[in-house]
Amino acid sequence: MGTYLITGATGGIGAAVAELLADRGHDLVLVGRSPERLAQVTARLGGVQARTQVLYRDAAGAPRAADAGRRGTVLPVVLDLTEPRRIEAALAAAGLPDRLDGVVHSAGVVELGTVAELDADRWIEQIMVNLVAAAELTRLLLPALRAAEGQVVFVNSGAGLRANPGWSAYAAGKHGLKALADALRAEEPRLRVTSVYPGRTATEMQRKVRAQEGRPYRPEDFIDPMTVARVIVNALETPRDATITDVSVRP
Repeated sequence: MGTYLITGATGGIGAAVAELLADRGHDLVLVGRSPERLAQVTARLGGVQARTQVLYRDAAGAPRAADAGRRGTVLPVVLDLTEPRRIEAALAAAGLPDRLDGVVHSAGVVELGTVAELDADRWIEQIMVNLVAAAELTRLLLPALRAAEGQVVFVNSGAGLRANPGWSAYAAGKHGLKALADALRAEEPRLRVTSVYPGRTATEMQRKVRAQEGRPYRPEDFIDPMTVARVIVNALETPRDATITDVSVRP
């Protein structure tokens, strides 16, 4: 079994990824901003039992069944990703494992508005959370990732491939996230690096986006977060002789 760190683990895609990995009996480090929500997710996933019918792939890429009844550990880490300079101290206090098989960057924020409308504070928050925090967290976790020859998954967005009106700040951060992933892949050849570009997904972030657009939010109109999570876990479980570098998921 492996050890995986997931940001944005208290909701949406991050929570779905955590659930799938917990089902497989993996050890988890869950990162979130709200201590209360993080405690709830930790309590729920800490009680998940690995199911023998669930298959995963080991480090060599061979299929294995999850150990019957094995319960992976769940370590909650409270982090405010709007303040990347404080991440290093928070991680030092958390006592993270020396090896990480994977890191899934799923946290993100969005604030729509035209270039004429968005002020510096809204630009700074989105760039900090969606890009700078991911870069800083990756930098700090590289020794643990190198030790396990692990994998980094960046949950990007369709906005990371194309910027539409009203999405400039969010898209800028996501375009930067793609650049971060591409550079990391070239710099760290022993790591696998994957960018996932989901289309509109039924999350609380999407609820906020629809409100900003003045349109109704109907979850059934969008991708289920668990669908995106399965794509991510499939990438993590791909045998070591291949890397899924970029994958788009559309409704």
